Amino acid sequence: MPKKVFVSGCFDMLHSGHVAFFEEAATHGDLYVGIGSDRTINDLKGRRTVNGERERLYMIKSLRFVKDAWINRGSGLLDFEEELREIRPDIFFVNEDGYTPDKKRLCDELGIELVVSRRVPVNGLPPRSTTALRSECRIPYRLDLAGGWLDQPYVSKFWPGAVLTISIEPDLEFNDRSGMSSSTRKKAVELWHTDIPEGDPNLLARTLFCLENPPGTTYVSGSQDAIGIVFPGLNRLDYASGEYWPEKITTVDDPEVLDFIERHLWFITLPPRAGDFNVLDQTNITVEGARALAGAADEVWEAVLARDLGKFGKGYKASFDAQVAMFPLMKSRVVSETIDLYKDRALAWKLAGAGGGGYLALVSERPVENAIRVRIRRRQVGSYCDESRS
Repeated sequence: MPKKVFVSGCFDMLHSGHVAFFEEAATHGDLYVGIGSDRTINDLKGRRTVNGERERLYMIKSLRFVKDAWINRGSGLLDFEEELREIRPDIFFVNEDGYTPDKKRLCDELGIELVVSRRVPVNGLPPRSTTALRSECRIPYRLDLAGGWLDQPYVSKFWPGAVLTISIEPDLEFNDRSGMSSSTRKKAVELWHTDIPEGDPNLLARTLFCLENPPGTTYVSGSQDAIGIVFPGLNRLDYASGEYWPEKITTVDDPEVLDFIERHLWFITLPPRAGDFNVLDQTNITVEGARALAGAADEVWEAVLARDLGKFGKGYKASFDAQVAMFPLMKSRVVSETIDLYKDRALAWKLAGAGGGGYLALVSERPVENAIRVRIRRRQVGSYCDESRS
């Protein structure tokens, strides 16, 4: 009797990469496909699908590799859980960027083997992904590497310091509410449509910051989001006490430094933070906490410039510890459980953004199995980007 194999995903803009994925999964047995609903995808990605759920279901059920398919009844990253418990497949087949610790925990609970795809194109066809097909928009995401929260005056008034950011190429469509500045990026798409235009990056970042925070805004987003998206490479943003905008921006585009960061930074997907989550509901902002955060950012800055991995890990972890000490809600139960899973495989860890979920970014000496690797945006030849802007 053939094994039951289950896959789940969005499968929007159906392409040869999807078909190759289904074909590979079907080599393990009869293939059943759970499809994310329009509502789920809008909630996770913050956008409408190109093809609606009924159209996607029609196309996928028509493929010869597929035994059966349906629209998942649930929501979120585990929208398929109800169906998975019903059909009890032998194998749950996922892409590398679709692997999450929660999927592994669920499979272990149900006695299901979790298999990760090799993602090899068939018969010499080019590699395809939905993100690549949507590549008409190349506006980056951003990660706060260390010092995050010091761009908020209610933190820097206790102790000034630096926030370190890196600009991330959109090779993967990161989930909404996951700490990758997706809301600021949407404003950038609204403003520039396809990519960051040429020009003074300081002026461009100020324009984006003002668009996101018009007069009368109750909660002003940190300026590191706009700066981290607009400025390529690694950036140090030095904030004076109680200021929204840094007094100095220092950009590093040395390929050896950026390669070093890329080589040792790995992302683990977590559920997005809940829509009603507010990290500011519980805070303990102190001089000691802000000073520790600023010191950790300085340590990370020195470490990456020297390409000192041990010091990088030490400062990176100290930055996250200082954040959690002042904003305890950043570290939820799921976050703590995921850290426990990876703490023996990584030197350090932190959450992207304000916490509560999203992505756990690990610093590791070696590649982390089934984790996501990112590319840092490099400065374009001929573009305007001073190394230091006041």
